[in-house]
Amino acid sequence: MMNKPPDAVTARGLSVVRGPRTVLHDLHFTVPRGQITGLLGPSGCGKSTLMRAIVGTQARVTGTLDVLGLPAGSTALRPRIGYVTQTPSVYADLTVHQNLAYFAAILTPGRAAAARRRTDVDRAISAVDLTTHTEALAKNLSGGQLNRVSLAVALLGSPELLVLDEPTVGLDPVLRRDLWTLFHDIAADGTTILVSSHAMDEAERCDRLLLLREGTILADETPDALLTRTRTATAEEGFLHLVDEAAAQATPKAKEQAR
Repeated sequence: MMNKPPDAVTARGLSVVRGPRTVLHDLHFTVPRGQITGLLGPSGCGKSTLMRAIVGTQARVTGTLDVLGLPAGSTALRPRIGYVTQTPSVYADLTVHQNLAYFAAILTPGRAAAARRRTDVDRAISAVDLTTHTEALAKNLSGGQLNRVSLAVALLGSPELLVLDEPTVGLDPVLRRDLWTLFHDIAADGTTILVSSHAMDEAERCDRLLLLREGTILADETPDALLTRTRTATAEEGFLHLVDEAAAQATPKAKEQAR
């Protein structure tokens, strides 16, 4: 019997301190492989900090955080993870193709890899449906198209884990729908996706949810399990139920400490 590969992400006792403030509090969770896991919660709850910890760019991380079977931040993980930040990471004065070619050259340098780079660039542009905009300057693209270019950059090299920090923020409903369709197509090809959002209506588009509030995980389960456990009809109602439940549990503790 073949051994089951480890989860894409495993966190045990994960905390992050920034100055006098603890941003993430003793987190325990997993991100299964081959699924779309949604990291949902209000702005400022620690989603971006957690994503930076996973991709290895966050300072002052304590606890255990393994990514694709290796400690987060390991050099060997760099080509295996694609990361899209909230701000499009492309050059405005380069075309779509030039942007992809530039980042491909960084990822796989050398003349011997030229053919592979061309293949990777063409595949990534096709995957995000920008083949008709390859010669367009990035500064002339719409917000949704810019997001797609950033996503294409992250797809170079066929990463095993794709980390997307609020990729649909500010987009209209049609563009949001189209991006989520793209995410599901990518996941269907075997890529694990961790995507953050503060829009609770996007929870139903995920296979699994991590609900985060004030640096603490309130839920780590499927959308259906969340609705069943909280006896609510929507993810937003379920989230608010958990917030109220956590507040009710904290009140007696606060009173006890004040005595």
